[in-house]
Amino acid sequence: MARVVKNKELANTRLATNYGGWMYCDKCNENIGYLCYSTYDKVELKYQCNCGNKGSALLDFEDSKIGKNCDDELTIIKNRLCCPKDNDPLITILDKKLSNYEIKITCKSCESIYKKVK
Repeated sequence: MARVVKNKELANTRLATNYGGWMYCDKCNENIGYLCYSTYDKVELKYQCNCGNKGSALLDFEDSKIGKNCDDELTIIKNRLCCPKDNDPLITILDKKLSNYEIKITCKSCESIYKKVK
């Protein structure tokens, strides 16, 4: 079942599809990562691409839960940032394409909010 997007704010960023898939920098068109369609409830991403472009993405859904903050770190499995509770992939960030980034992502299944800064 398709989810209904509540908020979708993209700045200097584009997505391959409505609320997931490959993410691209609007300035250089480089692929900067992959947002998994069905496992996240909310994502907030701010980044600076190696080309100098500063971009961001905020997405959540009509049925998104508030989420609960946690101090757990995301698990890395085959370059994917995954929920440490069930190993579901949430997002892939291509580190070598970005000078820095900040991400806050809520897992749909456990409702935990994970943060990562580079």
